[in-house]
Amino acid sequence: MIKNKQLLLLFLWTAIAFILRFANLNSKPLWTDEFSTLVFSLGNSFRGVPIDRAIDLSTLLQPLQLRAGAGIADVLNHLLLESNHPPVYFMLAHWWMRLFGPTEDSLVWIGRSLPALLGVISVPAIYFLGKFAFSSRLVGQCAAAMMAVSPYGIYLAQEARHYTLGILLVIASLFCLSLAAKKLQQRAPLPIWAVLLWVVVNCLGIAVHYFFTLTLCAELIALIAVIWQQFNGKLRIDNSQRPNIWQFQILWRLFAVAMGTLAGGLVWLPVFLSNKYGSELTNWIVSGDRTFLDWINPIFQALAGWITVISLLPVESPNLAVVVASAIAMTIFFILVLPILFSALKNSLTTPDTRLGTVIFGGFVLGAIFLFFSFAYILGIDLTRGARYNFVYFPGVILLLGATLAVIFNTPTAKSQWFNLRAIEVPGKKAVVLILVMGFFSGVTVNSNLGYRKYYKPDLLIPVIRELSKVPVLIATTQKTHVEIGELMGIGWEWESSATDSVTDVTDVRKNEEVKLSDSPIFLLVKYHREKPEIAATTLNKALAQLQRPLDLWLVNFRAPVNLAAQKCQLESGDLPPVDGYEYQVYHCS
Repeated sequence: MIKNKQLLLLFLWTAIAFILRFANLNSKPLWTDEFSTLVFSLGNSFRGVPIDRAIDLSTLLQPLQLRAGAGIADVLNHLLLESNHPPVYFMLAHWWMRLFGPTEDSLVWIGRSLPALLGVISVPAIYFLGKFAFSSRLVGQCAAAMMAVSPYGIYLAQEARHYTLGILLVIASLFCLSLAAKKLQQRAPLPIWAVLLWVVVNCLGIAVHYFFTLTLCAELIALIAVIWQQFNGKLRIDNSQRPNIWQFQILWRLFAVAMGTLAGGLVWLPVFLSNKYGSELTNWIVSGDRTFLDWINPIFQALAGWITVISLLPVESPNLAVVVASAIAMTIFFILVLPILFSALKNSLTTPDTRLGTVIFGGFVLGAIFLFFSFAYILGIDLTRGARYNFVYFPGVILLLGATLAVIFNTPTAKSQWFNLRAIEVPGKKAVVLILVMGFFSGVTVNSNLGYRKYYKPDLLIPVIRELSKVPVLIATTQKTHVEIGELMGIGWEWESSATDSVTDVTDVRKNEEVKLSDSPIFLLVKYHREKPEIAATTLNKALAQLQRPLDLWLVNFRAPVNLAAQKCQLESGDLPPVDGYEYQVYHCS
């Protein structure tokens, strides 16, 4: 009977996770990283998009077509030559694409449905890990519930990217870590099957995302914390008659895990080092000359990421009143909840039955945070700029929340008190419900595109172009990597997807049907040369000279100086609305 109730409750969390992750799945605009996933997963290349000459919309979007002859070999070839990511997720996504055969209308949904499904699977996965690590069904249920409604988890699950597969592999690796810690507590060696499983999971994790190595380093820190606690007598040892922790067999099997993982990771080192696009694609997280903001930004960026694990109301709404109300509500919520959470975490750390699990995942999370700040302040690589990179320790945070929510649930009255101020008392079960309800509404905020909104917003740029330009349009940008092609694809994709609503005589360009120039823009990707940026201006002038007038030129994220007087192009004098992700200027050419 108890088992059936547990399964029903787990099914409820999984169903909620499914609804929150699949609702409005294709309603948000695609952004550059998602275009990369789609193109490479289809076995296509960005290199087929012409550079330094004007192209039509169908040519720009050609890499998003499903090719009958494309296979895994094409995925590997194009990905490893043009990107800086390992291939496992893209291979899996290729099979997923082949299974469903995406069309123009279904491509976005199919591309995002795989990570959404993996995000749903993470709910039962975190339940079983929480149950095993803490020997508590309640901890497992609380962790599953938190994973189901976490706005951060929903944000990652609704992107056509590899992070939810990474999360599942982090959960699997943490299971092995928990088993190792339990065996250390028992003074027993790790089973051979666990050694092999841990190595395979770790190697797969690295082959999904290179930042999985941060997960492994954080696990090492957690393991050291467990050993340190045992030596200091702060962790219970189940069988003190067994050999000590330094027994050869115990150490040898942990060493085997480390060596196997290292060997599997080193396979990718030549690929990573030989990739000429790596530095260009990751320059945005590298700090140059340190300013005051460069020193404090990592702290606030990290805090923002941690907050959204639990709560994210519509603070990105275009309505100022909604933004203010949301900020106030979140502030009140955290003022009430944080003391309760910290008190419960302290209780979990001091309770013998939950101490080991809390040390494991507390050490893991703190170790990962230490690594993130070390990268930011020592190496000048600010990983906190990308909240998505928190996937490397996100499951550890969820497990700590599961443990603290379990403590709160079993507490008749939870007290929220700051310093010596008057305490606010809340029934423990109601406090847990409050936190989960906040998480649920935060999840709705994310899938309604009012939180974790895409940085690139072509859906806001297209109406500006349609409103201002009543003549043929050329949209031009400078190109260094496939990122800039993705930026332009975002505009093209949004133009086409919104065309039926705004222009009745537009036909489908990807069916190679005739489209008037006034209905669909033409596009120009100008190769950017860092040493000679003036070459880009020359290329732009040559392209303009071959086009009929009148013409409106939209320079979008164009990173080179231009002088268009010779082309009789006048800069738009009116005020234009800013659009996130797209810096633009408009020239009217006659």
